[in-house]
Amino acid sequence: MNGMVRWDPFQELQTWSDRMSRLLGSEGRTPARRDEENFATGSWVPPVDIVEGKDRIQLKVELPGFKEDQVQLTVEDGLLTVRGERKFEGEKKDENYHRIERSYGTFVRSFTLPRTVDPNGIQATFSDGILSVEMAKREETRPRQIQIKAGQGDGAPHKKEIDVQRETGSKGSRP
Repeated sequence: MNGMVRWDPFQELQTWSDRMSRLLGSEGRTPARRDEENFATGSWVPPVDIVEGKDRIQLKVELPGFKEDQVQLTVEDGLLTVRGERKFEGEKKDENYHRIERSYGTFVRSFTLPRTVDPNGIQATFSDGILSVEMAKREETRPRQIQIKAGQGDGAPHKKEIDVQRETGSKGSRP
């Protein structure tokens, strides 16, 4: 399962730095503006579980409130990408929002497929807000049992002598 997620250490460091700055209220951002800013950028990431079995790898993406036609799943050059968008329903004139905690906007998640996965054996289903992606392993990478057959003969061990000759560099001489 190693190699499923493309890791960018600089992006992770930048994200961590941004979160700390927002948490501490630096760069002129107050905690109240932080929520407005996240809503405006539309940056969010749905949680993912990855489970490996004997003959498959399963990826589960949590997308509550989504329908299957709002999510795209692509495979290109060994990279599995899930993308979609949750649109804000919009404010009504007679309603005032006191709190908006759900995430809105576009998301993109990409995963590097390991060499054990057959890209032609990927199937996806969507049910109850969970996108389930089944990735079959290549037949040649699956563990398999090899049958050991009994040898022929009387069962007694046989020895075979081998005559080994070494070349010493001089003609006609043997060690």
